[in-house]
Amino acid sequence: MIRQVIKIDEEKCNGCGLCVNACHEGAIGLVHGKAKLMRDDYCDGLGDCLPSCPTGAISFEQREAADYDEAAVMKAKAEKAAKERQMQEKAMAGGCPGSRMMQFQRPAAPAAVTEGSGQAVSELRQWPVQIKLAPVNAPYFQGADLLIAADCTAYAYASFHQDFIRGRVTLVGCPKLDDVDYSEKLTEILRQNDIQNVLIVRMEVPCCGGLEHAVKTALQNSGKMIPWQVKVISTDGRLL
Repeated sequence: MIRQVIKIDEEKCNGCGLCVNACHEGAIGLVHGKAKLMRDDYCDGLGDCLPSCPTGAISFEQREAADYDEAAVMKAKAEKAAKERQMQEKAMAGGCPGSRMMQFQRPAAPAAVTEGSGQAVSELRQWPVQIKLAPVNAPYFQGADLLIAADCTAYAYASFHQDFIRGRVTLVGCPKLDDVDYSEKLTEILRQNDIQNVLIVRMEVPCCGGLEHAVKTALQNSGKMIPWQVKVISTDGRLL
C-alpha cells in the first residue's frame, strides 16, 4: 500500500542515535554508524523521531510500504524486555562472569598510587559497568552517586578514575554501537533505587549526545527530582 513513512538521508546523518531512542516502535537502528529504517511495518508514520534529529536527516515520504503492524511491534518489545530480564536474572544468580554482579570495597581515603609501585589505584566500586549488563536492582545503587559515562571518556581523560569514578557507582555505554534504548533501563534504575545524584560524562562528538539524551529522558521519566550535571571531554583529552 502507499502510505507515509520516514526517510533518512545518510549523507546528513551523523550517527548520534537520538532517533533510535526517540522511536518507541523500534523501527530505526544504527547500521555502520548511520541511522536506518529497519522495518517498514514498525514505522507508524507519525514522525516522533523527526524533532530529535540534530542534522535534519529525517523527513517523510509517500511510497509503497507494508502496513504498520502494531501487534508485531508489541511482540518485539515484549521479547526485548524478556531478554533484558533474563540477562539481569543471570547476573544476580551468577551466570556469565562478565555480567556477574560484584561489589568492591575501596578505602575511604583517596590514594593516588599504591605504595612503592607507582601504579594508579582503581576506584571502581562494582561490576558489571556496561549499562546493558547492569542489573536494575543492586545493593550498591542504594544511596549512590551515579556516574553514567560514554565508553571513550575513560580512554581520552587521563584522570578519569580519580576525578569521576571515585566515590560513585559507574555505568558506561555507547549509543552509537549499542542497538538499544538506554533510557528505558536507566529509567527503571532511577525509579527503583535511591540514587542521590547523576553525573553524565560524554565526549564532545555528536554521537555522544545520544547518551546525554537517554539519561535526561530517564531522569524525566523516573518521576523523581534527582540533581544531575554533564561534563564534556574533548577528543584530545581535555575537560571542556
